[in-house]
Amino acid sequence: MPNNSLRLILILGSLAVCGVLLFQSFWLIETWSIKNEEFDATVIKSLRKVAVKIADVNKSELPKSNLIQKRSASYAVNVNSAIDANILEDFLVRTFDEASLNTAFTYAVYDCANNQLEYENYCNLSAGQDTYEKGQNLPTFDDLIYYFVISFPKRSRYLINDLRTNVMFSIITIFAVFIFMYAIYVILKQQKVTDLQKDFINNMTHEFKTPISSIKIASDVIINAEGVKSAPRISQYAAIIKDQNNRLNNQVEKVLNIARLEKDQFKLNLEIIELVDFIKKLMRLEKLKFDENNGFLCLSTEEQNVFIKADRLHLTNVLSNILENAIKYCDKSSDVQFELIKRNNKAILKIKDNGIGIEKENIKKLFDKFYRVSTGNVHNVKGFGLGLYYVKNICDAHGWKIDVHSKIKSGTTFTIEIETIKN
Repeated sequence: MPNNSLRLILILGSLAVCGVLLFQSFWLIETWSIKNEEFDATVIKSLRKVAVKIADVNKSELPKSNLIQKRSASYAVNVNSAIDANILEDFLVRTFDEASLNTAFTYAVYDCANNQLEYENYCNLSAGQDTYEKGQNLPTFDDLIYYFVISFPKRSRYLINDLRTNVMFSIITIFAVFIFMYAIYVILKQQKVTDLQKDFINNMTHEFKTPISSIKIASDVIINAEGVKSAPRISQYAAIIKDQNNRLNNQVEKVLNIARLEKDQFKLNLEIIELVDFIKKLMRLEKLKFDENNGFLCLSTEEQNVFIKADRLHLTNVLSNILENAIKYCDKSSDVQFELIKRNNKAILKIKDNGIGIEKENIKKLFDKFYRVSTGNVHNVKGFGLGLYYVKNICDAHGWKIDVHSKIKSGTTFTIEIETIKN
């Protein structure tokens, strides 16, 4: 992946993570605030019911204003009449239970005349509790005007328990964010290693160009020397040097072309090509390789003039790479057939071989960089695993579609779909 694309993905991913964290924090704070307000509203509504019940029992009137006052985490209820602690506790328990306020609470009764605490008790209403045993011998206050205060010591725990689903999703989100951040760290680290590897390979291949050129010149001089022509053995060795030097040069060019593709420094020199004549010329050049292992190369087509727009050099390399693989991955004489048909405005070019074939699970990895298919008992296969990666990139650059169909021990077929033009 190009560095610019990777940086863009990482920036967008980081922004998305920050957005998720901000939204999650805002959502939790808002939910907590709403639950707090709901709790207050439920408590005040329940205490109002309790005050009404106490007024009904005492046959008294409630204050017109300031019946319930909230101070900090406590609620004060001025019933303006005597309070029977037994009745008060019973009313509180039953009313809170009806409102599903299943949490612990403390209530206290105060004497307004001297501002003294007259009675205090603690009640714990746990969720799922069917019965409640109220205290015995609770005092009764008849002659004084009282108010009672309610507080919830486990309020925060109760609200958190009510928000447990939200908290769970928040924890999962935070965990996912940390995983994403770790993934970014690994990607950046791997990208650095990949960049170093690419730089090393590119520098190495460029350094190879000078000695390769020198060896080519030297081998040509040796081959054309008068004394060497009369010495078959030296001439043979010189020819081997030239052939292997050409092979090394082809591999270096392949690596350099891949580097240009990945750095977006690759430009196609498009020209109009007549495909039938182009394939025939290529076959004449490649025929020698097939003759060496008693194979044959043929073209099957009824088309006369099929014009396409392509880069001649890279189209040659694409077809040569496919032919080279047909020879490599074959345990007998290599037979390859080009088949060309024209369908509407598309030229369908098929290259069929009789090689060892490719396992189905390997086909989807075939165009991956450095990937090489296992050759079984064939041990003479050499290369870097860049040929088909190059083929796929060139086809993509031209806008061509390439597919592979293969069957073990029956061969492989490459199909390239090319858009034709009128000439």
